[in-house]
Amino acid sequence: MKLSILRQNNPLALRIIDRYLLRELAVGFLAATAILLLVMVGGAVADLLAKIAKGRIPAELLFTLIGLRAIGTLTILLPLAVLLGVLGAYGRLWRDSEMAVLQSSGLDASGLLRPLMLFVLPAMGVLAVISFWLAPASDRLSQRLLTEASRSLIVAGLEPGRFVELPGRDGVIYVGEMSADGTQFKRMFIESERPDGGTGKTRIDVITATHGFLYHDADGEGRYIALQDGFRVEGKLGEDDFRLMRFARNDIRLPDSVNDEDEAAQKRAAPTAVLLAGRDDPVMQSELHWRLAAPLSALVLGLLALPLSRTSPREPRYARMLLALLAWLVYYNGLLLGRAWIGQGKLAAGFGLWWVYVPALAIAAWLIWNGERLKAPQQGRRA
Repeated sequence: MKLSILRQNNPLALRIIDRYLLRELAVGFLAATAILLLVMVGGAVADLLAKIAKGRIPAELLFTLIGLRAIGTLTILLPLAVLLGVLGAYGRLWRDSEMAVLQSSGLDASGLLRPLMLFVLPAMGVLAVISFWLAPASDRLSQRLLTEASRSLIVAGLEPGRFVELPGRDGVIYVGEMSADGTQFKRMFIESERPDGGTGKTRIDVITATHGFLYHDADGEGRYIALQDGFRVEGKLGEDDFRLMRFARNDIRLPDSVNDEDEAAQKRAAPTAVLLAGRDDPVMQSELHWRLAAPLSALVLGLLALPLSRTSPREPRYARMLLALLAWLVYYNGLLLGRAWIGQGKLAAGFGLWWVYVPALAIAAWLIWNGERLKAPQQGRRA
């Protein structure tokens, strides 16, 4: 006779044990997601701050770019969080001997699969929305913001009437007036300092200009400030050999901006409808399969975590966790390899990444079946 927590008169109703296991899975998943996001944000902040210091991106976009990057990485983090969440939730039940009590009450593998599927299927839906819509949209927005930043002195941090430190070097820059779009200015002052070879002294440059404008190279990457009708004073601090020059125009190169303008990056950020129309483009097909990989990976890794969570109370606490991370590394690198092969035309788009999903699902099914098969003889001997 089944206990009340396992009885189910209505197949669509949640049993007490289902609600309990769903709560454990949700807590484990949220904890894993928070930790992974914290690690990701830390790495993104360090990378963006380094680029801001070099003047490659404006400081005003820091938090916006962090948020956009976080959305893009959810397609990788959430499947891993599903793996760690299931492993942590069910692993705790095994270590605390709760699973032994539940199994003695009649809970079998199907009883564990039911709450797992109730948890994984909504996660797959959320991942599908993120992978096919939100993540590409965040990539496009990030590229657009960086493009605007590279073409405007306002977004780059310059404000009329305020001294601003030069990005990536010692010095300051001042602009008296600026156009509304940030491409033209009046009354500019630039002072910069740099070491002078092996003399140990500092070289100083002071440049003034009555007006000027911002422009790009023919390739669209190099950024320059064209200074017109101005003076330049340069020399070494502590010496009297300063030189004064007057110029009609003097162009100063700005640090290159970070902007993925290459064709592959544009295709990766393309809307899903565009990818579906590009049947003859290997790069678009590889990106389409990569977006499909996120929701399917939640299912594959969730099922794989179920048998891996089976531990004994005497087993080391994080032994299965290391094994699961190793399995994820192999699985994830297989996806990356398949994506590269499809994009390079070495693998037909029809094969997709199924050659990674199917073996992983087969291994998960074999581990689940093997765990139940080993449990059956022990129950027979006790009977």
